[in-house]
Amino acid sequence: MADESLEESIGGLMGRVIIVEGKTDKQRLQQLLDEPVEIACTYGTLGLDKLEQLIAEFSDDEVCVLLDADHAGDKARKLFKQEFPNVRHLYTHRMYREVATTPLNVLAQILEGAHFAVKVPENDDL
Repeated sequence: MADESLEESIGGLMGRVIIVEGKTDKQRLQQLLDEPVEIACTYGTLGLDKLEQLIAEFSDDEVCVLLDADHAGDKARKLFKQEFPNVRHLYTHRMYREVATTPLNVLAQILEGAHFAVKVPENDDL
């Protein structure tokens, strides 16, 4: 109960985190997000050591994973499901394959579906 009071006094919300694969993915999300969200990058290959580091760093936060719709993304997603089962998985459409090549308006819909505040993209082709 004391923890709840402390949490309420500092805003009542835990941090929100989105884990992506690369810097370009991060930049795309930063163009859209209209609330404070930490965006962490795996920078490609996700091994158990890197995953354990992410778990330790974000264990008290609301964590979402948005990975590419390809073999490497599927492999990383499987590892997340095994080792960090409380994360929420967000999916880009297979037709776009990568978060970086997903149109901003589609990414905005994905983020809104996960209850993130988003800005209206100025140019859907970016």
